[in-house]
Amino acid sequence: MSAPESSAPLAPATGEDAGGLSRKGLSVGAVGLIGAVVIGISCIAPAYTLTAALGPTVSEVGVQVPAIILVGFIPMLLVAFGYRELNRRMPDSGTSFTWATRAFGPWIGWMAGWGLVAATIIVLSNLAGIAVDFLFLLIAQISNTPEIAELAAIPWLNVLVCLAFVAAATFVSYRDMQTTQRLQYVLVGFQVVVLVLFAGAAIIATTSGNAWDATTFDLSWFNPFAIGSFSAFAAGVSLSIFIFWGWDVTLTMNEETKDPDRTPGRAATITVVTIVVLYLLLSIALLMYAGTGEGEYGLGNPDIQDNVFFALAGPILGPLAFLVSLAVLTSSAASLQSTFVSPARTLLAMGHYGALPPAFARVSPRFFTPGYATLVSAVVAAGFYAIMRFVSENVLWDTITTLGMMICFYYGITAFACVWYFRKQWFDSVRNVFFTLVFPLVGGVILAVIFVTTLIDSMDPDYGSGSSVFGLGLVFVLGVTIILVGVVIMVWQAVRRPAFFRGETLSLDAPAGARRR
Repeated sequence: MSAPESSAPLAPATGEDAGGLSRKGLSVGAVGLIGAVVIGISCIAPAYTLTAALGPTVSEVGVQVPAIILVGFIPMLLVAFGYRELNRRMPDSGTSFTWATRAFGPWIGWMAGWGLVAATIIVLSNLAGIAVDFLFLLIAQISNTPEIAELAAIPWLNVLVCLAFVAAATFVSYRDMQTTQRLQYVLVGFQVVVLVLFAGAAIIATTSGNAWDATTFDLSWFNPFAIGSFSAFAAGVSLSIFIFWGWDVTLTMNEETKDPDRTPGRAATITVVTIVVLYLLLSIALLMYAGTGEGEYGLGNPDIQDNVFFALAGPILGPLAFLVSLAVLTSSAASLQSTFVSPARTLLAMGHYGALPPAFARVSPRFFTPGYATLVSAVVAAGFYAIMRFVSENVLWDTITTLGMMICFYYGITAFACVWYFRKQWFDSVRNVFFTLVFPLVGGVILAVIFVTTLIDSMDPDYGSGSSVFGLGLVFVLGVTIILVGVVIMVWQAVRRPAFFRGETLSLDAPAGARRR
C-alpha cells in the first residue's frame, strides 16, 4: 500500500491546468476499474431502488416504463460525460465541490459540495431504515412467522437495529478501500445474480403460460410519446433520475484509483450503462408477468407498489422467494456502506482546501481513509434517522422526496461547471463540441428544469405526504431549508476561514485551453 502524500501534486491529464490541486493522503492506486464499477453499482442499489420505484412509475406511465427508464437515463449519461471530462482535467476527491470552485469560484463551489453531502447524508439514513425493514421481513419470511415483520414498527427497536447497521457500515468504510471492494464484490455479485434469476424466472413463467396477467412484449413500450400527459411524463422522469443516482461515487474515489485520469470516468459510464440494462430487463420481465392492472399481483395495485419485488417473489420463485428479500436487504446494506465513500471524501476535500474546519482533512494514518469525515457522516445520518423515526415517518418520507431536488441541484451545477470551464476549447474538435458543450449543457438544462418544476410544485400542501408548514408543502420547506442551512454554514465558514473564499487555497482556474502568462 502506498504511503500518504499530503502535499504531493496531482498528475492530471494536463498538468498546467491543475494548479492548486493537491493530494490528501488517501491510498494511491487502491481501486481498479472493476472495483470502481462494483462500488458504483452498489451505491445505486438496484434491487432496493427498483422495487420501490417500479410500482409508482407504472402508476404514472403504464407499460411505457422501459421508455421512461431510457428517458431518465439520458440526462444521467449526458452529465456523466461532463463529469468524465472534468475528472480527466482535474482528478480530485472533492469532485463537484472542487470542479465548481475552479469553474465558478468558491461560493458556488461550496454550495455544490453542500448539495452532494446533504443528499448523501439523507439517503444514508433512508438506506439504514430500509435495511432494518427488510431484515425483519426476511426473518418473518424464512420462519413463516408474519408477526416478526411487525417488530420493525416498534420505534426503539427499529432505531437500535438501524444504529447497528450504520455502525457496521462505518467500520468497513473506515478501513482501507480493499476491504470495501472485497465486501462489495460479494454483496453486489449476489444481488445481481438474484435479480437476473428473478427476471429470467418471470419471463419463463410468462412464455409457459403461468403468468399472473400475461402481457405480450411490444416495442411500443419504448415509445415515450405514448405517455398520456406531460405531467405523467415529468413524474416518470423524476422517478427515473432517482433510480440512477449514485454513479458519481466512482469519481469521488479518483485519487485512490489506478490511472485516475481515465478509470473513474470509464467506471461511471460502465456503471450507468450496466444499470440501465438491468433495469430494462427487470421492468420488461415483470410487465410481461404481472401486467399493469390493479389485481392482487398487478403492478398497478397500490397495495404492492411500495415493494413490488417482495409481492411478486412468491408467485415467481416459489420456495426461493426469500432470495429476493435477501437481495433487497443486501442491496440496501451494501449501498449503505458504499455510499459513505462519497460524502466522506467530499468533506475531506472541503477540509483539505480550508472550506471546512481542518479536522475534516484528517486521514487515518493506518488505513489512509478520511476517518474523521466518515465518522461525522455516520453520526449525522444515524442521528437524523433516529430523530425522524420518533417524530414522524412522514417527515422522513418527505425528506427523501426532497432528495430528488438536491440531486438535480448539485448534478446541474457540475454539468454547467464543465461547460463553463472548457469554454475556450468548445470548438477545438468535433469531440469537444459534444463532450464539453452539448452533452453537459443539455443534461444540466434538463436537471435545472426538473429542479425548478419540483420546487414550484412542492409548494402545494398536497405534494408528498400532504403535510404543510404555514400553508407551504413540507417538501418545499425542507428543500429550501437544506439550501438555506448550507448558505448559513457557508457564510459562517467564510468569516472563520476567509482564505478559501479569497481563492488562496483553491483558486478560480483559468478556463481550459486559455493561454497562461
